Amino acid sequence: MEQKITPNLWFDGNAQEAVDYYVSVFPDSKISGTSYYPSEGLADFQQHLAGQPLTIDFELSGNRFTVINADPEFKFNESISFVVTCKDQEEIDYYWEKLSRVPESEQCGWCKDQFGLSWQIVPKDMGALMQKPEAFAHMMQMKKLVIADF
Repeated sequence: MEQKITPNLWFDGNAQEAVDYYVSVFPDSKISGTSYYPSEGLADFQQHLAGQPLTIDFELSGNRFTVINADPEFKFNESISFVVTCKDQEEIDYYWEKLSRVPESEQCGWCKDQFGLSWQIVPKDMGALMQKPEAFAHMMQMKKLVIADF
């Protein structure tokens, strides 16, 4: 089935760096297209972007995304995050090591990467784990989720 909705993420001039990083982290990922700012016809405030990537289309583990390379008008915040469902603790540890770069933002399996994007690194059986007695209380004490501690 074709993906009908594609997340579009706004980056502050570092879209290419971010996409290259994400593609290196997730298996079965690729860049599928790049458009560039023109060298003429840009507004004065966009002149510094001439010739740089404007949008980049890419896939992470088969999920399509688009990024726009722009200026700092808009920033990511925790109201939007991407959930990475992991098969086991080893996979949780892998993604946590790759994506967590802001220790003060770590809580209950949520982390923030070096580009300011929030991620939730969770086990695939999170629903079942949350049915255990005291599971919520245990989760609230964790930064990275540790399956054995539920």
